[in-house]
Amino acid sequence: MISKLFENFDYLSLIGITLIIYVTHYYYKYFYRINPLPGPIPFPLFGNLPQLYIWHGGNLKKFFGSNHKKYGDLFEFYFNGRFITLNKIEYIEKLLLASSKNPYIKKFSDKNCRGFHELGIMDKGILLNQDYKSWRYNRNFFSQAILSPKFVSEAPHLINKLFNELEGYWDKLYIKEEVINENRNKMDVSTWFNLFTNDVIITLLTGERSYTMAGYFNELSDDEKAERPSALIDETVKFVHAIRKHFLGLLIFQFVPPFLRHYFPYFKNKSDDILQNIEFINQRMDAIIKRRREEIENTPLDKPLSNDLLTSIITANTPRDINYNKIDDKEVTRPMTDSEIRVIIFDGIIAGTDTTANTISFIVYYLAHHPDVKRKMLNEIDRIFQDDKTRLITENDIHNLKYCEAIVKEVSRIFSVANSFSRCLEKPDEIGGYQWPADTIIRINIDAIHNNEEYWDEPEKFNPDRWMVEGFEPKKNSFIMFGGGLRVCPGRKLAMIELVCLMVLLFRKYDIDLIDKKAPLKTESSIITACTELLVEIKLRN
Repeated sequence: MISKLFENFDYLSLIGITLIIYVTHYYYKYFYRINPLPGPIPFPLFGNLPQLYIWHGGNLKKFFGSNHKKYGDLFEFYFNGRFITLNKIEYIEKLLLASSKNPYIKKFSDKNCRGFHELGIMDKGILLNQDYKSWRYNRNFFSQAILSPKFVSEAPHLINKLFNELEGYWDKLYIKEEVINENRNKMDVSTWFNLFTNDVIITLLTGERSYTMAGYFNELSDDEKAERPSALIDETVKFVHAIRKHFLGLLIFQFVPPFLRHYFPYFKNKSDDILQNIEFINQRMDAIIKRRREEIENTPLDKPLSNDLLTSIITANTPRDINYNKIDDKEVTRPMTDSEIRVIIFDGIIAGTDTTANTISFIVYYLAHHPDVKRKMLNEIDRIFQDDKTRLITENDIHNLKYCEAIVKEVSRIFSVANSFSRCLEKPDEIGGYQWPADTIIRINIDAIHNNEEYWDEPEKFNPDRWMVEGFEPKKNSFIMFGGGLRVCPGRKLAMIELVCLMVLLFRKYDIDLIDKKAPLKTESSIITACTELLVEIKLRN
């Protein structure tokens, strides 16, 4: 009995001694780190995750804002490694050079991206690709396809078509006289925007219709159901839910240390679920690509193909490509493999859905609080469309909607959907007045730069008119809605088309106002800042 107690005591002592050594070593490294900057003190193993989740409810936007206010324009934090946070454009200029000689192409250090390797998504596609040669190859394919005249003209056409479908659901749920009498013309518009943008982007990129709006309508409608096969609706809803789970789960694989993901029950359960989820996504994407290849092979060379991104990428550098045999570089012009296509299409879906959906939600919120801005916007829309509430919006219309574009930019400046983005030093360099070793991770705080009074007059004021001043150009790198440098978002033109189109389709026909203007904007912030609920009252414009 006594010997057993001694055995237990030795075992517990060993654990205690190990913990003391680990904690002592951890804080020795912390207090003797190179270039100590102000910032929240990290915890062993967890870093600053307790401050993020306990003090700020897991809200990264609040976490960055609070630390910027407390520690200034240069601070550090620890999430699965050390992050140096830059909050002024003077610090980020060399990081965002647009030159092909820019050495800052990496987003993560080798240690910091282990989680993405576990997911099997690292160094592929565009978003998470750190291999310059591979990244450039993928980006060239994506950019050429998404900027092609056929694709650019297809985008407004599809947005018009799907918004017409959306209006049908709204009419039955909120607009018709019988539902108005039942006081049902109140809705959470942020949910509809998420579904709309998912259906638009997935259809534009894959050429296969997505029916998440129909699925949501079926949930809300007591009697009438969408005129789509229920099995097809369920299939696309499941796919979109999987995409959203994957997107939100990336944060765990980036910021949570491997030990916690593998052995700490809360994080392990989440990471295991995400690993299973990505297998389903890959299978679904492979099936879509296989079907499209078969369609293309069975279509005669003299017959036209659809204008979606997937078709453009599959046919690039093949006899169907008008530029076929015009370039000699075989590495640049070789066709893409199915696994490469899968990742590049998935990157486009990830980058183009939630960002656009939440931006339009924030636009509705800010317009409701600034009736003078809303009035100017309506005047521009009515001037161009002459009270025609059904005419299709063309690419030419979008170029003429300058004030609508100004509203998009101002909302994105004052309340950015993306909180920050990262760069990793490939070699030692001076940043922010300090010399840093290779593999140092830099985090650029978008909110701090967009709201800095050194770069913007009255930065706290929502003022789209600032963008309408003749000759106005924001100070270089002071407006980074789409990131910057070599990694600037290749889909930014499509995003602006979608946002301006959606604004016109909404406000030329409908009067939309908040149910409670005193209520704060409800958001949660992880990889992006998302609107969790936006209750509005909707009715036809008089």
